[in-house]
Amino acid sequence: MDRALAWPASLPPDDRERAPYTGFARAHWEHVADALLAGVRRFASPRGALLALPGGPTSMNGARSDGLEGFARTFLLAAFRLRGADGRAPGDLAARCADGLAAGTEPGHDESWPAITPTSQPMVEAASIALALFETRPWIWDALPDAVRQRTVAWLSTSFTGPAHPNNWLLFPVVVDAFLASVGAPHRPDLAERNLALVDAMYRRDGWYSDGPGRHYDHYVGWAIHFYTVWWLRMGGAARDPARAARTRARIRRFLEDFEHLFAADGAPLHQGRSLIYRFAAAAPLWAGAIAGATPLAPGATRRIASGALRHFLAHGAIEDGLLTMGWHRAFPAMAQRYSGPASPYWASKGFAGLVLPSAHPVWTDVEAPLAVERGDFCRALSEPGWLVRGTRADGVVRVANHGSDHFPAIPLGASAAHGDDPFYRKLGYATHAGPCLGAEADAADCDAQVSLLDEAGVASRRARIHPIACADRFAASCFFPGERHVIGTQPFPLWLERVETVSIARGALEVRIHHAMAYRPRRLRDGGYALAGDAAPAVERGPGWCAVRRADGLVSAVVGLHGFGAADAVRFEDANAFGRLAAAPFLLGADLVGPEAVYVSLHAFGAQPFEPDALRAEVRALRVRGRLVELAFADGERCLVQLVAADAIDVALGGVRVAGAVRFARLAADGALFVRLDG
Repeated sequence: MDRALAWPASLPPDDRERAPYTGFARAHWEHVADALLAGVRRFASPRGALLALPGGPTSMNGARSDGLEGFARTFLLAAFRLRGADGRAPGDLAARCADGLAAGTEPGHDESWPAITPTSQPMVEAASIALALFETRPWIWDALPDAVRQRTVAWLSTSFTGPAHPNNWLLFPVVVDAFLASVGAPHRPDLAERNLALVDAMYRRDGWYSDGPGRHYDHYVGWAIHFYTVWWLRMGGAARDPARAARTRARIRRFLEDFEHLFAADGAPLHQGRSLIYRFAAAAPLWAGAIAGATPLAPGATRRIASGALRHFLAHGAIEDGLLTMGWHRAFPAMAQRYSGPASPYWASKGFAGLVLPSAHPVWTDVEAPLAVERGDFCRALSEPGWLVRGTRADGVVRVANHGSDHFPAIPLGASAAHGDDPFYRKLGYATHAGPCLGAEADAADCDAQVSLLDEAGVASRRARIHPIACADRFAASCFFPGERHVIGTQPFPLWLERVETVSIARGALEVRIHHAMAYRPRRLRDGGYALAGDAAPAVERGPGWCAVRRADGLVSAVVGLHGFGAADAVRFEDANAFGRLAAAPFLLGADLVGPEAVYVSLHAFGAQPFEPDALRAEVRALRVRGRLVELAFADGERCLVQLVAADAIDVALGGVRVAGAVRFARLAADGALFVRLDG
């Protein structure tokens, strides 16, 4: 843990009765907030309107925008700290924030902020500033000179000069509008209503939004969409639109039913999706649900998950020399997006939103409740994102088989060749204890946690757009078309000539994968397991049809070929993984070329369990493949019949996964005819 965060002697001792899992009390949260705010102060401009933090290159938005980002995101943290302490916090916090606001909004000042345009980074930061001003109104806004208030209103009002990006950005001007309304300033409720309606159009089901058109499911659903819609309620929306308020509360409540399953026993959130440098911002929707009175979680469960996440990142070096680094555990700049600047990690401030709740609130006073993975093994099918989530109590690890979230742009066939080919979305597997390998070499290989077709030169196909087929019970299925990544003029590549369909069957720490592949050119199927990474190179063990990668702490990633596979090996990478400098991932290679069609069956194991190859093979007592029908009998007596049903090619080529073949597939799953489990 960073020396700047060493608990002072005056900190009250841990209340072990209330925090048996994390040992964290509200005082710990306040102390971390104070330490983070103190850590950035030395990099502030003379009046504090800009923060020039070290630790990363300038973002594509420019140094001035990055400086504004530093002020806005730490101001958000300061606001939560001040609100929860009735305006009292170390370091004359309110006065410093007010001085920065005055300088930043003064035209021509050396520290003035860039203008807001609806699609520029200052739009994001305007929402944080508006929210922070709302929370700190008695100590900052009400004490500002009239001239500064007028300049602030003028700066914020430029949020409404045009349409925002069609994703979570739609909510930034909504938050700005809510603040302006709360202080009696001119605002645009018509445009705010329009944006809220557009966000409603991004809602799918079961509490899940897509972050824009397409299938964009990741942490942004929680730390951006649910977070800001709840703050819209808090900033007066509930009174203005009771019907929308009721929908908002129902949606976050349902979302949290799923979301609580995406945290490991050691506090780690699921490592999937972009902008993971925001780290414990993953706790934001948990606090938002409690603030809105719309959560299925007991108060002690909310704090257990949030405190676990904060403690996890503190323990793994996320803060160095008092600053949040660009990375997941320690600094790992490869995780940065094009829009990421040195201050970007401070969106993690959203993880402190619970501080706005008074110290007497049950989330702070109730005894911590165990996580889902601490209560017992589970498997949960998240139908909308297409995630088959499984957690095991023995090691506290959570894993996801991804059959639905791809971040692929919603563009028609014949458009440009742009694509959403992103390792944080295209992988078949994600986990709380493993992440994708990044960088040019790893990206080209695309071996870890992935299924692909290899050509004669060993070049891998891309699972860029995922067509979900079904996700129910302990089964999930999807397919992809390697040619769909490329669009040539107005004539699509003949997508139906190459296709890979995958079914995942969850069995505790194990996953059975069944692949049905077809190709018209020489292709060989490769099935990769999770990458393990650490400061020391993971050990690699190989045998006939199996490979295991083992880390010194006991974490294991293993693959076993059950049908259709020949060689087994591992791929190694250096400085390519957020979990450590040296990484390795096991994989299986098809025994023969795919040809017109072929079926493959594999067993994947990931977690802190021995996973010896002979014992893994013994889990499958019998296996029979007849055409597209796969029958499995497991050691515990369970039997599964899986009828592979390919999506109709022309339906996909004409633009949809949810038409004809795919609809028949999903309906069969619901009727119990696609996946059949016979116990005993």
